[in-house]
Amino acid sequence: MEDITLRLSISTDEYLKLYRGQARSVTAISVDGRTVRFPANILKPFVTRTGISGIFSIRFDNKGKFQAIRRL
Repeated sequence: MEDITLRLSISTDEYLKLYRGQARSVTAISVDGRTVRFPANILKPFVTRTGISGIFSIRFDNKGKFQAIRRL
């Protein structure tokens, strides 16, 4: 398993595009410089009135499949 740490700042308008299905995945740069792509729907528990903001740890299995996400 691998944990990747991301700093995210997604506005409400941007997240609405994801929520409405206009985009199914999010691409971001991890704090160590790697490009990471993950399903947009895993962010739903972290949406606020202002969007999504914070530092998150995403866990992937050895095959790169999403396992868990948590806010740090």
